[in-house]
Amino acid sequence: MFKDYQKFIVLPLQINNMKKLKKIWFSIMPLLKNKFTLSLILFFTWISFFDQNNLLDRVSNLKQLHQLELDQIYYTEKIKKDTERLKQLMSNSENLEKFAREQYLMKKPNEDIFIVVED
Repeated sequence: MFKDYQKFIVLPLQINNMKKLKKIWFSIMPLLKNKFTLSLILFFTWISFFDQNNLLDRVSNLKQLHQLELDQIYYTEKIKKDTERLKQLMSNSENLEKFAREQYLMKKPNEDIFIVVED
């Protein structure tokens, strides 16, 4: 029984949508008949999708450029920190010994090392 009522509800909506689509189509159609408008549409389509430097590639290249700039900032900061750390290590032999013991697990003769891992 519901299916019968559904036909009466859906059919006018479809007809109304078709009328709107026809109205839109008939408003666009004269523009497409104009050769200048048509050439502009073709030009922008070509530039956007098919050209060697199309817009899609440009957007991806700009994203990649932004990521590379962020990487450059990160690595320059890391180089500054490492350079300062290197100056500290070379200026004081105690710092160098501490670094060698912590990072490379070096030890003096007759000495045992215990590594404590905290969870």
